[in-house]
Amino acid sequence: QPLSPGLAGERLCSTEEATAGSGTYTRHGFIFSSLAGCLERRSEDSGLPVVSVVRDSESQLLPNVGAVVTCKVCSINSRFAKVHILYVGSTPLKSTFRGTIRREDIRATEKDKVEVYKSFRPSDIVLAKVISLGDAQSNYLLSTAENELGVVVARSEAGVQMVPISWCEMQCPRTHTKEFRKVARVQPQFLQT
Repeated sequence: QPLSPGLAGERLCSTEEATAGSGTYTRHGFIFSSLAGCLERRSEDSGLPVVSVVRDSESQLLPNVGAVVTCKVCSINSRFAKVHILYVGSTPLKSTFRGTIRREDIRATEKDKVEVYKSFRPSDIVLAKVISLGDAQSNYLLSTAENELGVVVARSEAGVQMVPISWCEMQCPRTHTKEFRKVARVQPQFLQT
């Protein structure tokens, strides 16, 4: 049965009272929770009940430093792009986190020559890495300064999904118009359909 939401590392009971199940670990004769969630106690015919901790499906996964996130560009200016973080890795977020990609964090080389509007456009889907945690406005600082990071999905003026043709250009398959982007060399495990 679900008990009070356990905190990770909370001491649950002694190993004489129960067997450690998933989401728990034993130390010095006691069972501790290894993740935050709901405590479950299942009776086993063989004797001791099994104690396990199930991660609450509502518990929020947070973007942490070093995490690769998928985000959508909301607005751009000459200094940075504002984004909404949609996924951490391949896990969709339940609530919206805002992020900023500063001009100097867009590319690893020739940072002084970077122009934001030649890198991102509103509604682009971008793969980025979290470089520092949010402030009071939950605004995460993100970087695309690696080859694998950058724009993964962009629509042309004609509304068609563009095809990357180089690390800095995408082309509309319908009009053949080229547009500048900081293109990600996407690793297949990060592709969000």
